[in-house]
Order: sequence, then C-alpha cells, then structure tokens
Amino acid sequence: MSMGNLRLPFLAATLCLLVHVALGKGSATTGLDDAQQCRLWRIRATQPDQRFESEGGFTELWSEDDDQFQCAGVAAVRNILHPNALFLPEFINAPRLVFIEQGRGLLGINYPGCPETYHSGRSSGGSSGRGRRWQEEGQQGDRGRRDQHQKVHRIRRGDIIAIPEGTVHWCHNDGNEELIAISIIDLNNQGNQLDQRLRAFFLAGGFGGQGRQQGRRGGRYSIQNIFQAFDTELLAESYNVPMQIAQRLQQQNNRGIMIDVGERLRVVAPEEDEEYDEEYEEEQEERMRRRRGQGGRWSLASENWFDEMFCTMRIKQNVDIRREADVFSRQAGRVNVVDMHKLPILRDMDMSAERGRLLPNALYTPHWSMTDHRIVYVTRGEAHVQIVGQDGQNVFDERVSEGSMFVIPQFYATVSRAGDGGFEWITFKTSSQPMKSPLAGYTSVFRALPLEVITNSFQMSPRDAQELKYNREHQTFLLSPSCRSRSLSD
Repeated sequence: MSMGNLRLPFLAATLCLLVHVALGKGSATTGLDDAQQCRLWRIRATQPDQRFESEGGFTELWSEDDDQFQCAGVAAVRNILHPNALFLPEFINAPRLVFIEQGRGLLGINYPGCPETYHSGRSSGGSSGRGRRWQEEGQQGDRGRRDQHQKVHRIRRGDIIAIPEGTVHWCHNDGNEELIAISIIDLNNQGNQLDQRLRAFFLAGGFGGQGRQQGRRGGRYSIQNIFQAFDTELLAESYNVPMQIAQRLQQQNNRGIMIDVGERLRVVAPEEDEEYDEEYEEEQEERMRRRRGQGGRWSLASENWFDEMFCTMRIKQNVDIRREADVFSRQAGRVNVVDMHKLPILRDMDMSAERGRLLPNALYTPHWSMTDHRIVYVTRGEAHVQIVGQDGQNVFDERVSEGSMFVIPQFYATVSRAGDGGFEWITFKTSSQPMKSPLAGYTSVFRALPLEVITNSFQMSPRDAQELKYNREHQTFLLSPSCRSRSLSD
C-alpha cells in the first residue's frame, strides 16, 4: 500500500479523535446534568419557601428546585439570629459567600491544618489587659489551661464573608438587634464532589424527628449532629474522656441549630485584642514580602508556608464604604465590587459579590455578564428589571422589592431602573473575576462600533447613530434619569 493510501485512514482517525475530545471537553466543562441545563423560559423574583425555627432564631431557604437556581447551580439561605444567640458550629459541602444585611456579631472559622489561635508561636503577653483578664477569669479550665486568642472575627452590616467548603464556622449575635445573613452556596463549584444539593453537617444541636418546619414544602425534616451516630465508646476513646462526656456530644434535643446563650459568650473578641491583631498581621505581611524577595517563589519546605499563605488570609470585606466604590455617580448612585483582587481568598472559591445603590429613577445600563451567573437579592427599595434571552424574548419583566431574589444567567442581557425611593441590592457571582459588557455609556459596545456599522445595522441616519454613541459619553453603567428616556416607566 502506498504512503498516500496510508495517510487517508490516519487523517480520518485523527479527525474523529479530535472531534471526540472537543465534544467531551465541551460537555465536561459545564458541570451541569440534564436537570440543571439552563432552559429558562421565565424567571421570577422569589421569596424563601421553607423555614426552620430554632430556639435562637430561624433559617429560611429558597427552593433549590427552582429552574433559575438549578441553572446557576446554587442554593440560597437567609439566617436570622436573635440577640445573644449562638449559631452552632457546622460545615457545608460547597463554598459559601455571606452578606450581613443587618446587625453585628462574632464569627469563628477554623481551617484544617492552621493554628487554632493567633498566639501560636508567640508569647501571650502581647495581648491587651482586657483580653488577658477574660482569659484568666472566664476561660481557665480544670487543669489550669486557658484559651488564647481564638480566630474570631468581628462582623457587621455590609460585610461580605468568604467561607470555603468543609470549614467549620459558628456565629454569635452580641448586638442589640437581629443579625440577618444572606448566603449563596455554589453547589456547582469544583470544591463540591457530591450531588447538587446543599448538605449541612452540624457538630452540635439539631431538630427532632418532626422538626419545626414551615413553608410550601411540608413533611418531616430531621437535622442531628454528626456525633450522634458514632459509637459512644469509640468517641470516649478518641477524646480520652469519660463516657458521660462522650454522651453529651451525642445528646438529642429540639433546640435547633441556633440556641440562646444564658450569659454573654465569653470569647476573646477582636476588640479585646485589636492592637495585637494589627501587629500580628503587619508582621505576617512583612514576612511574606521578604519571602517573595528571596527569589519570588514560595518554598514548600518552609514549615510556615501553609500558615503564611493560607491561614492568615482575610475572609471579609465591607461593601458599604462609600469611598471604596468602584463606580460612582453623583446623579445615579454607586457600585462596590468584591472580587479576588480585593479579597484574595475568593480566587480559590471562584466567587465574588457586588453591592449597588441606585438613586431614585436612575438606571443600571443595559449589559450582560461575560463570566458568571448572578444571584440578585434586593435589600431596599424597588426597581423595574428586565432580562432578555438569546431569542430576543423577555424572560423576566417585573418590579422587584425588598427581600426578593432572582437570577440573571450568564450572557443574558438586563436593564434596571430604580423606583421613586431608590434601589439597593447585593449580587453574588459565580466567578472570582467578573466582567460585564455594557450597551450604553462611554465604555459600551456602541462606542466601539463605527458609525457606518450602526447606521446600516439599524437603518438610521448618521445623526441618530451619533446620538446613540455619544449622548451618554460622560457616564458608564450607572445612568442618571433622563426626561427623554423613560421607556421603562409604569
């Protein structure tokens, strides 16, 4: 057989292999099964449809079966924690991004392999007098051991908090009002290798067999801590404690997952040791700078590498600080974005957030997202929002108000106009480096199109094309109200 005849079957086989690999790669990168494909004919603003009551507060969940949440691959939760209540320690199966809508409190988060205290390797004498007094009086055990400065974070209204999958966290409301936290869990994230359902694992507390559940999805619901199913003797041996202590780990109760604390929770909070925290963080940053200067690369041989790179990463960023706005307009409002550049831990979680405020009747320019699905939660006011799919049809055309949530899928175009009282929202995004493409304003697609392309595409005069390109040349994303552009009026 000649060389020419040999090439034909080889080329055909190679082409088939390339097609097979390309198709396989395309289907693997979506991470969505048939039930999660984004076949969205209608999106609607929704409220939570399930509620679980605990002694110290309640938990509300949006339906995971809603097509829009299935498309985005996320779960949405709202926790309301009463004053002086404790949200019991838990970990979940996917990365979680939290927005503090109201109140203040303390948050503890523990990373496996990281020191449990900021004092590791240092003398505890650096703590403030007040923090030291709490340690000596409030946290000294039977064997004379004291808790040092646990990794506790002060959280407050406007904070975005990043909680990686599998990390134990708890929260205490030490304020005078309810602490309201909105969470989005990215179930489609590569950190979750289970199914696309929210799974919470509690170390304490739980609901009984009946539970205390309200909502459209009725039936029994049971949450118990993970210690309950272990053998008591194995637990006692694991901790080297008497059986009665191991049995306390397994006790059943109907107090729920939030409990009232009889007295003020005695932990060394950031206020008690704020001076030491700043000193410690400055020292860690300086050590990291020196390490980068020694060749610019991190050495795994360093015993402090994990601590310096991961254990000291910030987990929160406040998005209510006006001077840190990424987009600001005196006539329209402002937008604060938290991505991996502001909060580096988001790089691994592949999530981000946006906090926005529109002044009365101002517009958020028509645009689409190039990188992510967006889950929008309304915190105040109302707005008229439209979302358009690839077939040029409205999939969403509603007035949204406080407490409602909806999804804007990737690449779907959207526009919003605030009501007479203004509009505020928080958006959770499924990308750590989000990008948007505006259709109006000085950074818009129209500014990049030649006039001839616009006039021929839309069969309009050159003068009209110039108005499209330049009438908003001093604004971008946030557009002030215009008496000539009231197409979204009631």
